[in-house]
Amino acid sequence: MSVPPPWGECGRSWSKPVRERKFMADAGRPLRILMTNNTLASRAGSELYLLDLAVALMKKGHFPVAYSPELGEVAEELSKRTIPVIDDLREMTVAPDVIHGQHHHETMTAALRYPHVPVVYICHGWAPWQEAPPAYPTIMSYVAVDDLCRERLLTTHGISPQRITTLYNFVDLQKFQRIRTLPDRPKSALVFSNHASEVSDAIRSACERCGIERIDVVGIRSGNRVAHPEKILADYDIVFAKARAAIEAMASGCAVIVTDYAGLAGMVTTDNVDRLRGLNFGVRSMQANVLTSETVQRELERYDARDARHVTDRIRKDADLDPVVDRWISIYHQVERTWAETGESVTDVRKLQAASEYLRSLSPRLKSAIQNEQLRNALESERNSLTREVKDYRARSEALAAEMQASARGVVASIKSSALRAPARFVQRYNQWFRKQ
Repeated sequence: MSVPPPWGECGRSWSKPVRERKFMADAGRPLRILMTNNTLASRAGSELYLLDLAVALMKKGHFPVAYSPELGEVAEELSKRTIPVIDDLREMTVAPDVIHGQHHHETMTAALRYPHVPVVYICHGWAPWQEAPPAYPTIMSYVAVDDLCRERLLTTHGISPQRITTLYNFVDLQKFQRIRTLPDRPKSALVFSNHASEVSDAIRSACERCGIERIDVVGIRSGNRVAHPEKILADYDIVFAKARAAIEAMASGCAVIVTDYAGLAGMVTTDNVDRLRGLNFGVRSMQANVLTSETVQRELERYDARDARHVTDRIRKDADLDPVVDRWISIYHQVERTWAETGESVTDVRKLQAASEYLRSLSPRLKSAIQNEQLRNALESERNSLTREVKDYRARSEALAAEMQASARGVVASIKSSALRAPARFVQRYNQWFRKQ
């Protein structure tokens, strides 16, 4: 899938040696930015991050292009917003000015395709394999979305601490507006999560004990996907969520309890909002408590409408999308300048050696995937063989049962026939005996 953009003058190819591009490191010019992601299918965290950022960059006069080998709903949304989307880098007829890399495999695919283009790599997660930061000489800068992701970058070989920036997650305040005032006592709650298939027993029982009359769930696993959460969040007093969803709920004026399958961080208050924001309201913060009806009830009892309003004020002040976009533009221009100053020292040999090391790092994962596929195929073959044996056994059993039933019917018929003949034989023998007397 691709949407051919009307490339302008600033879209001419820059796939040239660095010395021919130095003069273009101009902070005032529009940039063509290739943005990569693992998928552009479901409406999940990094996908929506790319969507919001790409649209905002486009509105500021830049030329984002989205790349992913897996396209879907988010790709369609990008296309509707006039952002070019491709699943094959050969479809680009010009090189970008900067690569905005999300997820290592797609980032490295782009970096190897455009060896003279500087890269910014952004880490969105602590645990996912896809988020593992690659060390490659054309990556001029690394961005962490929270303090935990920064730790991941700081503990990855080959990444200089001087190249790491932390840029906390944002919310589009034009979409997520505060349009209601919280009541003194909460009456409605929403589980806002792609991981929840239903309202957990712990949350439901705690809400019922606290007098919350309405409890709903939205997200991918529940089958109740919502493309525009900004249209429903204002209907709820309390929202159970994490990460991006939690930020969106707070910006909308909801009281938020940070939780998911990983655990329970608790009610966001003015006392803890800065600390939790530093952790992106995510997995490390949720290690604070086990998710039980008792711990959820304790957090529900901390509900304070006035304090929640102050939390919303803080989020709407500190997490606004617009200044974050300006920071990103500044980072893009900075990596261009850095590349213009240092790129000539990055030899092809160094790039190839780094690419070799990257491929080596993939080897265990790829081999494991191949072995798992082979095992899966072997198990499937065994299952099919057993299925055939079961069918054969069932057919033979049914044939034997039919034979036994036929035999039984024959025996029954014989018995009935013998029973019918018995009185006649008895009368004949009696008559013979009587005549002899």
